[in-house]
Amino acid sequence: MNSKEILQSAISLKPEERFLVIEGLLKSLDQPDRKLDDIWAEEASKRLTAYREGRLQGIAMEEVFKDR
Repeated sequence: MNSKEILQSAISLKPEERFLVIEGLLKSLDQPDRKLDDIWAEEASKRLTAYREGRLQGIAMEEVFKDR
């Protein structure tokens, strides 16, 4: 089956069944990437260390969100 045929079949399903298909597809796209998680964890650790050592300044939350 090609994607066009799959779409046509999905459209013919009952609304509850279409919802399950959509939910399953979205979940399949939202898989965690361990490599990216590790990179961000390392970056966060470096930033925290730099902050604690005084090499990095913090910004007040009010300042960050004041224009929103």
